[in-house]
Amino acid sequence: MFSIQEKERFKNIFKGLLAVLIYFSFSIFTTLPLSLFHIKYNDLSITIKEFYNFSVEIIMITLILLIFKSQIKKAWQDLKKHHFEYFKDNFKFYLLGAMLMMAANSLIAILGGDMSGNETAIRDQFSLAPIYTFISAVFLAPLLEESVFRLAFRNIFKNNFLFILTSGLIFGSLHLLGGVTLELLPLYMISYCSFGFVFAYILTKTKNIFVTIGFHMMHNGILMSLQVFLLLFN
Repeated sequence: MFSIQEKERFKNIFKGLLAVLIYFSFSIFTTLPLSLFHIKYNDLSITIKEFYNFSVEIIMITLILLIFKSQIKKAWQDLKKHHFEYFKDNFKFYLLGAMLMMAANSLIAILGGDMSGNETAIRDQFSLAPIYTFISAVFLAPLLEESVFRLAFRNIFKNNFLFILTSGLIFGSLHLLGGVTLELLPLYMISYCSFGFVFAYILTKTKNIFVTIGFHMMHNGILMSLQVFLLLFN
């Protein structure tokens, strides 16, 4: 017989694994529904692609948030009481992640490294569909990625060190796919994993997923605002 604590632990692991499965299934088979109707994604107009991708992201977010409904509700109530305290106490960790990322990116540029395929794809997408890309990057992606790589992984890994290490490495590696200079791989890992480690650490401290979602949105908002500036004045 399992104790109440053991049953709750198994339940949390199951919810975490289910959320991860949903995320990767939707990511891998994004265009499968179109293929069933013999529609080629690349033949769609930019507007239709935006609507389709937006719909897929909303469905993913909805399903994953439903899985963690009770945890999300509890975290939201806690955030309303302690939001200023959480921001004040953890902003220094956000700055640490930002400095590590900028230092690594500077060294990559000095040593002649290329942007990752993920970064190139986002910039290309922004030039074609700036409004959708801004909304997706600043609001949808942080909500989705924090729910999966932080909340779901936290449900799976109880040990703090194992959670931070796994969350940061997988989160960073997925943003690193394609277009990198292999000789500079350690620098790329620092650049793309730094915030994964930082956000995971913040979650272990606050136990509130909305704190990491907030910092993630703020970070992406800063980066996308720079893209808007370049688009307008370049």
